[in-house]
Amino acid sequence: MDAFTAGLLQRIKATESDLSRARDEGDEFLVEVEQGELDDLRRLAAEHGVEVSLHGV
Repeated sequence: MDAFTAGLLQRIKATESDLSRARDEGDEFLVEVEQGELDDLRRLAAEHGVEVSLHGV
């Protein structure tokens, strides 16, 4: 696994964790921010052929 792939997967995992925490805390604004970031990261992964599971990395 190259550094780009490893870094991208790490960012996705961290963002998923942050999204989960925001949901647990009921912070609707932060949920939207984190979901947008996660969508962007998953799109970037798809564009570069990096496989990401739907429920974590």
